[in-house]
Amino acid sequence: MDFDDRPARSASAADWASSATDRAASVAARAPDPTTLARVGLGAMVFAAGVHKLLDPLSWSAYVVPWLAPLLVVSPVTFMLANGVLEVGFGAAILADRYTALASAVAAVSLSATCLYLAVVFVAEGGLFGDVLARDIGLAGLAWAVSVDSLRRPTRTP
Repeated sequence: MDFDDRPARSASAADWASSATDRAASVAARAPDPTTLARVGLGAMVFAAGVHKLLDPLSWSAYVVPWLAPLLVVSPVTFMLANGVLEVGFGAAILADRYTALASAVAAVSLSATCLYLAVVFVAEGGLFGDVLARDIGLAGLAWAVSVDSLRRPTRTP
């Protein structure tokens, strides 16, 4: 078989790629708005974390290192219970898309402060909570994105 007699594969590959791109664009056109997905994801995470803090505050109190505990005005368990109540409320507000700017800003500030705390613990305690720090950096970024988006949206009238 001569080089010129081979079937042209690039045309079929190009057709396949074009078809795949068209199918992906069709699916994307029907998908929810990315900012809605981000808001719902953040709201669900904050809500779920709050519920879990209410159900098992002892496991969450493990994130309070010994040198921090005396600085809290309440016990670590009580601190987690109070946070759980607040997180359920703010998470529900974000999910319902009500007071989203305020609720997501609170989540963003809280997660950013948590990241700073975890970074200090990571350095001071030889790498402790590094996995949680890595995760919370992304969640803080998500919360800031939802907060900024909610501030840019026009105000809805009832």
